[in-house]
Amino acid sequence: MLDANSNTNSKAALVSELNGLLADHMALYAKAKHFHWHVKGPRFRDLHLLFDEHAIEIRDQIDVIAERVRKLGATTLTSLGAMAKHTQIADQDRTDLSADDMVAELRDDNVKLVTRLKAMKAMADQAGDNATDGLIDDWTDMAEQRVWFLSATLG
Repeated sequence: MLDANSNTNSKAALVSELNGLLADHMALYAKAKHFHWHVKGPRFRDLHLLFDEHAIEIRDQIDVIAERVRKLGATTLTSLGAMAKHTQIADQDRTDLSADDMVAELRDDNVKLVTRLKAMKAMADQAGDNATDGLIDDWTDMAEQRVWFLSATLG
């Protein structure tokens, strides 16, 4: 049985990771839109649409993650600067990347997201947070599907 202090620490650690996940989603959303706008080449249409589909899916998760933090009685990250400090997704400002480089970078970023999510599973369990635990399963499945699509696109 967890004592109150241990449960409080577990919840704080989970909230911290949820805020990191929020930052990752904000950064990944921005990158997917950037690639959506700047992709070119013979696969333009397919990749333009794929990147936008991924951006929309990621965008739709952002509010759910932030509201989960609030439901846990904590505060979310509040600015782009805070997001930048807490994300593991590197910025990409180049507009001249090849289509394959864009696909590979988004795949690798989604792999990082899956890794973070899988580590969070134990944290949610330790905090006794069944709701976050269930959401993590859904978010993991979505990120794994994006990894699969992006990997298959590379061949």
